[in-house]
Amino acid sequence: MLKIKKGDKVEIIAGKDRGKRGEVIAVSPKDMKVTVRKLNMVTKHVKPRQMGQKGERITVESSIDISNVALVCPHTDKPTRVGFVVKEGTKVRISKKSGKEID
Repeated sequence: MLKIKKGDKVEIIAGKDRGKRGEVIAVSPKDMKVTVRKLNMVTKHVKPRQMGQKGERITVESSIDISNVALVCPHTDKPTRVGFVVKEGTKVRISKKSGKEID
């Protein structure tokens, strides 16, 4: 089970966008990667697909390894590690920094 989910607020802790925060828009558990809105932007060259259409360069969000992001604790507003606790038969995520539930 992954510790980061779609919709979580994360901070990038390594790479060209280190220190920036954003929302997770996609998670790929098989590749252990996440895509963060408006971060890790790359330029993609698009070929024209129809007659008369021009080729162009577009910027899109690229995925980043899940080890290079840290979840931002909603209580302390700082990056934190994630732990799990079983409460009433359900598994919930907790912040290691504050000790409070994330979900």
